[in-house]
Amino acid sequence: MHGLLDSLRLSTPGCPGLWTYWNLRLAKGFAAPGIVSRLSSVLGMAATLVAAEPLELGTRRELFVDRFLIERLEGAELRLHHPQPAGIVFRFDQPWEGIVSGYVTVLHEPGKFHLYYRGRPTASQRDASAEAREVACYAQSADGIYWTRPDLGLFEVHGTRRNNVILTEPKSVTHNFCPFLDTRPGVPAAERFKGVGGTGAGGLFGFLSSDGIRWRPATERALITQGAFDSQNVVFWSAAEERYLCYFRTWKNQARWIARSTSTNFLDWTEPVDMSFGDAPIEHLYINQTQPYFRAPQIYLATAARFNPGRRALTDEQVAALDLDHPRNYAGLKGDCSDAVLLSSRGGHVYERTFLESFVRPGLDLRNWGARANYPALGVVPTGPSEISLYVLRHYGQPTIHLERLTLRPDGFASVQASYRGGELLTKAVRFSGQDLELNCSTSAAGGLRVEVLEPSGTPIPGYRIEDCPEIIGDQLDRVVRWQGGHSVRPLAGRPVRLRIVLKDADLYSLRFRD
Repeated sequence: MHGLLDSLRLSTPGCPGLWTYWNLRLAKGFAAPGIVSRLSSVLGMAATLVAAEPLELGTRRELFVDRFLIERLEGAELRLHHPQPAGIVFRFDQPWEGIVSGYVTVLHEPGKFHLYYRGRPTASQRDASAEAREVACYAQSADGIYWTRPDLGLFEVHGTRRNNVILTEPKSVTHNFCPFLDTRPGVPAAERFKGVGGTGAGGLFGFLSSDGIRWRPATERALITQGAFDSQNVVFWSAAEERYLCYFRTWKNQARWIARSTSTNFLDWTEPVDMSFGDAPIEHLYINQTQPYFRAPQIYLATAARFNPGRRALTDEQVAALDLDHPRNYAGLKGDCSDAVLLSSRGGHVYERTFLESFVRPGLDLRNWGARANYPALGVVPTGPSEISLYVLRHYGQPTIHLERLTLRPDGFASVQASYRGGELLTKAVRFSGQDLELNCSTSAAGGLRVEVLEPSGTPIPGYRIEDCPEIIGDQLDRVVRWQGGHSVRPLAGRPVRLRIVLKDADLYSLRFRD
């Protein structure tokens, strides 16, 4: 063992901290089974630790939905978490809505939530009667939980103007109209809300609004024409990339795929580029629901619907008990099933599929095992100081169709997790500003976390060693780390460092260096 440490010291003259660190671990009795292989891997990694340019974090919050910050995990893993049911919040039971209502969008601004969705009273795709026409609808809420339909009086539908309809034509737009709040600096008040809609060869059309209720065309022509568009297509302003981004439906490898186009003015768009999913298996992603996460907008999160055509979950007896073959339902409910998966991106044409497992499962309710159920709404929004909410369409194609609210802790999509046996995270080299290191973390009563700050070479910085950090125990969204004597990280701001975080029966959801 000591001979291997000598090899480490001699082969990495620029990294004295690496071999000193492992020598200390050995001296303290931490030479667990497998340490020889781990030391060997350190030999090959040493040059990278010295040469890598530090990530510029500033005061940004970083989530563990990908491996962006991670140099190495030892005895720990990235763990996907699942949002918890919080009840039905909206039923699509008005005459102009119906069993195939869908393509839901939830927007939030201070003091107000906006809900948009397609209404279509009949299930038949071939029914072109006035009673079956698709309309874009609007609801509102003060808290994201209790929703009301305002009587807008804008259009007569089903013989009345007492409705919440905001668009009736053109049909290709009302099929999948999807608005967003434009956060571009300097956007005119009359264009504060924007939206897109359209299908097939007609392309994707743009709309503008000052209040999110009364809409007008942005231009007569289609914004983007190269795509299928036959589901929900999303646009947002990216502060990270300083341009508008559109993620929309197309086809590739005989599967429903996602493409991306960009614009600096919302009117003129680049040639679409197919998104890449790395080495993930090819799957049908029906809607993508990509958006900047509001607490860390440099990260785009996508709660995508994963469609499994021809994959039947329900038995003949279950189909009969649910009466799914009745003509009042959407045809073909029993033949397919779907769930939702979590994707992430940091810009460009790449999605990270860190987790291939389901993010939102159909669950115990058999009516959610039919075709096209469980499609997530666009929008992850704050609904309390310790929760965020997302929304999922349940019972699609059935008279009981509704929107269910699901909740997570803030940043709670995924975590670095260690068991009772313990583990640790070593970050890449980073450079930060601010004066405090803040963790969103949770431990058991017997678990805990400690943080060590290292030079990029791996040398622990005096005053910031593991033994200088009092153990962090508890469940907090914004726990500030302190070292002996009340030391903060302020003296280290602006210089490259690494973090070594030791965990036991604990989850680390996010971290940031704050002012």
